[in-house]
Amino acid sequence: MVKRKRILKVPKDRNLREMLRKEVASYVSENKILPPSNMETLENETGKLLDKLKLDNEYLYFTMVLFGNETWRDVAAATPFHRRLLLLPQCLRNNFQCKGVFDDLGLACAGCKSCQIDHILVKAEELGYTTLVAEGTTVAIGLVEEGSIDAVIGVSCMPVLQNSFEPVTRAAVPAIGLPLLHDGCENTSLDYGWLFSEMEQFSENKEVQPLSVSQIKNKVSEYFSEENLKKFFATNSETEKLAFKTMALGGQRMRPLLALLAYQSYSKNISEEIQTALAIVIECFHKASLVHDDIQDDEDFRYEQPALHKTEGIPVAINIGDYLIGKGYRLLSAVPCDPVIRAKCLEVVSASHLKLSEGQGADLLMQKNRTKMTVEGVLEIFEQKTGEAVKVALLMGAIAGNAAENELVYLARFSEYFGIAYQIRDDLNEFREENKHKHAFDFPFLLTLLNVNLNGQTPGFSDILKSEDLELLFRNFKKFSIEEKAEKYLDDYIRKSQEELNKLQNLKLRLGLYGVLGKVFKK
Repeated sequence: MVKRKRILKVPKDRNLREMLRKEVASYVSENKILPPSNMETLENETGKLLDKLKLDNEYLYFTMVLFGNETWRDVAAATPFHRRLLLLPQCLRNNFQCKGVFDDLGLACAGCKSCQIDHILVKAEELGYTTLVAEGTTVAIGLVEEGSIDAVIGVSCMPVLQNSFEPVTRAAVPAIGLPLLHDGCENTSLDYGWLFSEMEQFSENKEVQPLSVSQIKNKVSEYFSEENLKKFFATNSETEKLAFKTMALGGQRMRPLLALLAYQSYSKNISEEIQTALAIVIECFHKASLVHDDIQDDEDFRYEQPALHKTEGIPVAINIGDYLIGKGYRLLSAVPCDPVIRAKCLEVVSASHLKLSEGQGADLLMQKNRTKMTVEGVLEIFEQKTGEAVKVALLMGAIAGNAAENELVYLARFSEYFGIAYQIRDDLNEFREENKHKHAFDFPFLLTLLNVNLNGQTPGFSDILKSEDLELLFRNFKKFSIEEKAEKYLDDYIRKSQEELNKLQNLKLRLGLYGVLGKVFKK
């Protein structure tokens, strides 16, 4: 498709606006375009439609906004009114007569009726909306991420809608955008009939109603309260007490969250008992791997506290790790679900257990000879360790929710790519972090890229490692643009993760995982 110039203009003719809305709705429905769609996809599809309608590019970007709206329409309509935000721009107010005051969030309407803002807010609040009169989308994305709302209807000028597109898409925020009829920072206007029709749309479609990742996270936190954990760990023995303490320690609880997100996305009848069991089982295996990893890597701390083997000794720590593995399998065998589903979960967990051990083994062996590290080898270790941990969580949840086999295939590949991206990001963060106690081996992927790029130059890779001179190492990182090359790998694996998500037919999980991606890899 020939690149078209973007003209940020809204048709003055209401009939033309309505015609374009109807044509876009038909096109999106016929071609089954699902959210979130990136800018390139929307521009390509918009171009095809404008060509079909024999319209030039004058309203290209306006039509792209309509395309974005239509991809989100079913999700936004299925979102209960009390879970929606109406975001209005301050420039709708009457500058000469407005009696409203500004606070940290934006304009607090005084209800003076000098403009349409009061009328709109009254209507929205009668329906149950959260309302905000402010500029930009940062606050709206923050409210979605913290779990206060699930969808946004936003009014803004075309330049702001354009700038907000990428962050909204990256965060997978279901959004309907309405452009102001003309740009300007004061006394603007919009198509109020269009706004009210969007506000009032509602369809009780549970299959596409978005899940709040933040609310699931809160549920996971409840499951790991001491009160709930005691239902699974009676603490009758010293070993069980230490296992209980290990399980109660902090962390992001990302794996239980992913398991519950997948389960709730696919399950027709959500069982609290199954949810709780899935979360505890996944965390048992995760905490066991951390206990063993800390011993193998001789880590001093875990969650800013002395590692278990430092306080209790290596033999006891090994035993606690083994106990948690056994506990995980024992709890899995008792999950109250169909025996066939339970068997599939067992198959996934046991296969993952082997993969994780292979990855950890390869990592330990690699540490003996860093000069033989290859990019492919390190990426495979990332996939087998972090990728496998993500995979077992998502697949267990999806299987428990009775997901189709092809969905499991896409989730497995997503997990592998996500795990690789996650570890590359960790390497970059370790490298960029202000820390006097850095060690060269804190960022193995960057080291591997340097090893490949040195390719026999002086000083050699072995010489740099033996010198233990971080300044020398960092100079070579800069010389060979190692940070930039790692960023390219990161972007590539984020893109691959997104491509697998785009294959998912389950819109709830697709959007939930897009939201996780957006939050983990926030730029």
